[in-house]
Amino acid sequence: MKILQINCVYNSGSTGKIVYDISNTLKQKGFDSVVCYGRGKKVSEPNVYKVSTEFEAKIHSLLARLFGVQFGFSPIATAKTINIIKKEKPDVVHLHCLNGNFINVYRLLDFLKNNKIKTVLTLHAEIMHTAGCEHAFECEKWKKQCHDCKRISGKISRFFRDDSRHCFKKMKDAFQGFDNLTVVGVSDWLTQRAKLSPVFEGGSDFKTVNNGLDTDVFKRTAYDALYEKYGIPKNRKIVLYVTPNFNHAIKGGKYVLEVANRLPDYQFVIVGFNGDKSVLPKNILPIARTDNKQEMAMFYSIADITLLTSLKETFSMIVAESLCCGTPVVGFEAGAPETITIKEYSSFTEQGNIDILCKQIEEFLSVDFDKDKISTMGQKKYSFQKMADNYIVIYN
Repeated sequence: MKILQINCVYNSGSTGKIVYDISNTLKQKGFDSVVCYGRGKKVSEPNVYKVSTEFEAKIHSLLARLFGVQFGFSPIATAKTINIIKKEKPDVVHLHCLNGNFINVYRLLDFLKNNKIKTVLTLHAEIMHTAGCEHAFECEKWKKQCHDCKRISGKISRFFRDDSRHCFKKMKDAFQGFDNLTVVGVSDWLTQRAKLSPVFEGGSDFKTVNNGLDTDVFKRTAYDALYEKYGIPKNRKIVLYVTPNFNHAIKGGKYVLEVANRLPDYQFVIVGFNGDKSVLPKNILPIARTDNKQEMAMFYSIADITLLTSLKETFSMIVAESLCCGTPVVGFEAGAPETITIKEYSSFTEQGNIDILCKQIEEFLSVDFDKDKISTMGQKKYSFQKMADNYIVIYN
């Protein structure tokens, strides 16, 4: 059996690593694996194709901003991808993140649909069933028909049409009649949301496969080196906050500052801080983002709890990584995290309720958790091997 995956990136970022892990597992089990990706560096691996140039991606981005159609450009990269599919003749095409300005999604879907190619679509965000929004938040227009959306609006076309209505119709038309399609949410929360969208109505099969990670890296790890390298105090309870972008509103960094101010006896460590250090409370240690996975496992292991303050998450690798390293999680309800976690080692409260959040943090810090037990449970639940095996069942 041959599987061809398509994603924005390869072996970088969360989805790129997921594609890489699935591909490696397929090859280990004797399957043929092909990958097409659009952005980032060109890699020299057999059957891995970079289909888009960065120049074409920039043109795609510009046209999307001008005309309000996020997924309708990149003709060269799209043609190249379709030609690779024709040449490789895969048994299944597995679509991941198709945003990133590298492919014409409507044309690709039409090709797969019209040629009766069995297709798996993994939803890592809400972009496909909302036809453009990564997170719909409290908006529910997408459950019937998107319209009058300020997020989907081109600089030129906004004067002549409702871009969100136009894009929603194009996406819905592309999926209608797609009889060989399985839609996979990375959490039950996301799968249930997708089922409510008219984009997928009629013919789509729905499954849930939790994301997986490298449990050979994310496990209980010796962390003494962090004390000296970063000046982390040894005599204080540690609250860890991990973020790709502290200043992004969706990650809720402002709440971390408020919590730290209210709980001055605890040491807060922010990994991924990119803001103004002068405004931080004295009990916050800011650390720039690390791409070293082994060091990240050390941060999770040294922490007593991990804090999650996101407004919305469709999975949460931070929750999975933390639990695999034996560290409980406390945070706000954000959609998927509270559904994919290990219940007895996590606690989530309503968005923005700092009072209850602080109480939860203090309660969890007062408990002497068995971190080895948490890590063992996390390793079983979130391994990329389990994720890949679940996808193989769907492929079959």
